[in-house]
Amino acid sequence: MHQPIAVFDAGIGSYAIVDKIHKRLPQQDIVYFADRASFPYGSKGREELLAVMNRTLRFLEGYAPSAIVIASNAPSIMVLDDIRQNTLVPLFGVYPPIEEALAMSASGKVGIMGVHSLIESSSLKKFIARHASHSDNVSLINASSMVEFVENGAFLFDPNATQKAVTAFIDDVFRQHPDIDTLTLSSTHLPWLRPFFEAARPNCRFLDPAESIVTGLGEGTLGTGQIQGLVTESETYNVETFRRMLQQFGVDIPLEVVSAP
Repeated sequence: MHQPIAVFDAGIGSYAIVDKIHKRLPQQDIVYFADRASFPYGSKGREELLAVMNRTLRFLEGYAPSAIVIASNAPSIMVLDDIRQNTLVPLFGVYPPIEEALAMSASGKVGIMGVHSLIESSSLKKFIARHASHSDNVSLINASSMVEFVENGAFLFDPNATQKAVTAFIDDVFRQHPDIDTLTLSSTHLPWLRPFFEAARPNCRFLDPAESIVTGLGEGTLGTGQIQGLVTESETYNVETFRRMLQQFGVDIPLEVVSAP
C-alpha cells in the first residue's frame, strides 16, 4: 500500500467513514482497523482511553500512513489533543457538529447523542462552550445503549426489535427534552441507526459529521484504491459476526484478524 489513510474505531462504526473516503478519493489506499477487542470506547475513562489510543497509534504507524483518522467522538474530544504530540502522522478526529445543528434548529434547542464517557466528560462541556453561544441550549444524551445494537449486528439481523428499542429510546429523550428539533449522531456507530431514528421521530433532524471529516483530508495520496481490513475480537464481539455484517453491507475487502495492540 502507498501511504494509506488509516481509519479506526472500536468496531463497525468507522466503516461508514472508510466508505466515504473511498468514494471521494477512489485511488487512495486505506487501512481500516476495527478494534472490536476494545469495544466500547465509551465505557473507558480518560487514562484508559489514552493508553488504548497510544497503543493503536504505534500499531498503525507500522503501515506508514499519510494520515490517521480516529473515527470516534469520545477519544477525539477527550484525548486527541494529548496524543498529537506522540506521533508525526497527521491525526484527524470526529466532533459533534454543534454549530451546524444550532444553525438548522428552528427552536434553538439541540441535543448531542453520544456514549457515556463522552457525555459525562468535562472536555465535551468545554467543546460546547467554544462552539455554542448559549451552552444551555445544547442537551447531552447518553446513547450508549443504542451503540450496542450496531456492534452486535442487531440493526441488520433483527431490525424489528431494533426499531422498537430505538423508538422507546427516542420517546424517552423527547419526554425529557421536548423542545429539541435537531440531534447530532456523535458516535460513529449511531449513523447506522439513522433510518430507525428518523422513523421514530420524522420531524427531527439527525446530523452525521462524517462528511466534514472526509473533506478535511484534502486530496489524499495516489495509490491503487485498495482497502485492507484489520480486526480484533473478543468473546462477545467475534470476527464471524463482523464478517456477516460486512457481507450484509455488500462489502468485500481483505480482512486480517490481528491481536489487540
